[in-house]
Amino acid sequence: MSGKVIVILVVGILIFDFLLDLLLSFLNEKSSKNPIPNELKGIYDDDKYQKSQDYQNTTGRFAKISSTLSLIVMVVSIWFGWFGFLDDWVRNLSPITPVTPLIFFAILFLISDLISTPFSLYQNFVIEDRFGFNKMTLKTYFADKLKGYVLTAFLGGGLLLIFVWMIEVTGAEFWWYFWIVITVFLLALNMLYTSLLLPLFNKLVPLEDGKLKTSIADFAEKVSFPLTQVFVIDGSKRSSKGNAFFSGLGKKKKVVLYDTLIAKHNVDELTAVFAHEVGHYKKNHIYIGTFMSIVQIGLMLFLLSKMILNSQVSFAMGGEVTAIHLNMLAFGILYSPVSRILGVIMNMISRKHEYEADAYAAKYFSAYPLIEALKKMSGDHLSNLTPHPANVFINYSHPTVLQRIRAMNSLK
Repeated sequence: MSGKVIVILVVGILIFDFLLDLLLSFLNEKSSKNPIPNELKGIYDDDKYQKSQDYQNTTGRFAKISSTLSLIVMVVSIWFGWFGFLDDWVRNLSPITPVTPLIFFAILFLISDLISTPFSLYQNFVIEDRFGFNKMTLKTYFADKLKGYVLTAFLGGGLLLIFVWMIEVTGAEFWWYFWIVITVFLLALNMLYTSLLLPLFNKLVPLEDGKLKTSIADFAEKVSFPLTQVFVIDGSKRSSKGNAFFSGLGKKKKVVLYDTLIAKHNVDELTAVFAHEVGHYKKNHIYIGTFMSIVQIGLMLFLLSKMILNSQVSFAMGGEVTAIHLNMLAFGILYSPVSRILGVIMNMISRKHEYEADAYAAKYFSAYPLIEALKKMSGDHLSNLTPHPANVFINYSHPTVLQRIRAMNSLK
């Protein structure tokens, strides 16, 4: 395949992805104006419904502007060979092979961050603030960014150096070896996320004694859930939106509740949310999700091995010699149709898991408080209650609140 054909293919994929997202956004905007189903009546009064419409429209317009700019920058950079110019400059700066890709991606990361930071600031401190969600200070924002730089340099840079070294040593067979490395890394990350990484950004404290802790402990004992500690995270440090999640494998598993969630829900609703998270554990969803992620990474690495040393790909990206980092950049775009399809499949499985966790909570605790909790969260988040089915099918990892309520009502 010639370099020109590869350029056209890469640019075509970028434009197709952009147009598909634009179409889904358009369908979603139309669908958001549909009448609210009877099961969801009461989530919004007239004023709050109008506020939710304004929020959806504002965030939608902003997403279109930022994605359009991103598309233009990428297409222009590829078409005029700017990545090749950067590669040539980095090679003159550091011709050592393992270091060259590291410097190349570090520069791209910094350029990308410089471009995206104004958009991120506007999103958080103008849009989210206008609708009452943002609780973050500029100090917290830039502290998070600095910590993100350090983690990216340490973890991302370390993995990249191992990746390039393995290619240097084993050639196209690198994918087997790096698959093992990344699998070990993911398993360690799953086990240690709430213990080591999350505390760098948020404060985690054990749930204090009281009615909620007693209710959760009673439920855990009832269903033989090996409860060690339930943690509360200071989500209010950044946003008023509430959430809960299950994290970890083996003895490192933890259930984490946002303080914003606790502040807005009663004991039964919070215990129902906890029961939902226990449902994920009982149904082995964490293990299934981790296994599927590892399989996906193996497939991606195998496909990458077929083009990582291809000179034509490097030339297409503007390079003068074969460059691993240029080929990685091209692969990231060429792989996106496969990634999109796999993402749809993963979302289908994830939605199935959410239904199963809901059903578990309904069976062993109660459906009513979980339904009420879902309604409150939807209202508090100014959610689109009637998203378009196509957007749900492609992009949603969770069923809509209407689908979840109807599924739980059918169990009665």
